[in-house]
Amino acid sequence: MMENVIDSHTHLEEIADLDGALKRAAESGVSAIVAVGTNLESNKKALEICRLYKDPGYPALYPSIGVHPGDLAHIDSFSAFNFIEENIDKAVALGEIGLDYWYKEARKDGPGRRLQEEMFLKQLDVANKHNKPIVIHSRGAWRDCFDRLVHSGITKAVFHWYSGPEDVLLEIIKMGYFISATPSAEYSPEHRRAIEITPLENMFIETDCPVIYKPESGSYRSEPKDVLRTLKAVAEIKNMEIARVAEKTSRNAIEFFGLNK
Repeated sequence: MMENVIDSHTHLEEIADLDGALKRAAESGVSAIVAVGTNLESNKKALEICRLYKDPGYPALYPSIGVHPGDLAHIDSFSAFNFIEENIDKAVALGEIGLDYWYKEARKDGPGRRLQEEMFLKQLDVANKHNKPIVIHSRGAWRDCFDRLVHSGITKAVFHWYSGPEDVLLEIIKMGYFISATPSAEYSPEHRRAIEITPLENMFIETDCPVIYKPESGSYRSEPKDVLRTLKAVAEIKNMEIARVAEKTSRNAIEFFGLNK
């Protein structure tokens, strides 16, 4: 069993058997989990889960709160943003936030895309005000997310599940930002290439659970223990010992999020 592995990005409120999943994670060597919110309700649940689930048999839980670009068309964004402003000091990070140009309403420049950018920039201002690191969702909008971060003066950001172009990735690394690897590292050419290029010093590992992954060995609905699959895939891609990858990615996450470890 590995020890002190950190799952840096989960959506715990979406897991049906949360108690069982947390116990299985602890038994697998997962010592800490970041519970990420995406809208008003999930942010409330992330904070509540991290407050309630403190059993010694569980990993340590830490909340991150934010408004995901894909949720904007379906929520009261004013209430969601106010909740973040009022509760950000209870969280270790601000996220999952960003831009996503693959959603239908944002494929072309228009109201949908402008709404995403408006909320993204407002949340970056909150992060700066409260000195919080950022968890970035950047699908299809990698360049624009990076440019907005730099322009806003953000110094601590992680591009969650990065599978974008190499030129933007090299700038992410140069800026000292991070990317996070998911279990799709077992099979996704784009994600594997990003992991290959990125130094271990700029990387975390995660599951984004309960995402369903589809490797050749068979699809499965992920939970925090599956961060071990990410760990093994990253070690294979980078030709490093698993223990070395675990130690360094966990240390990165601890320092980035300011975890009490």
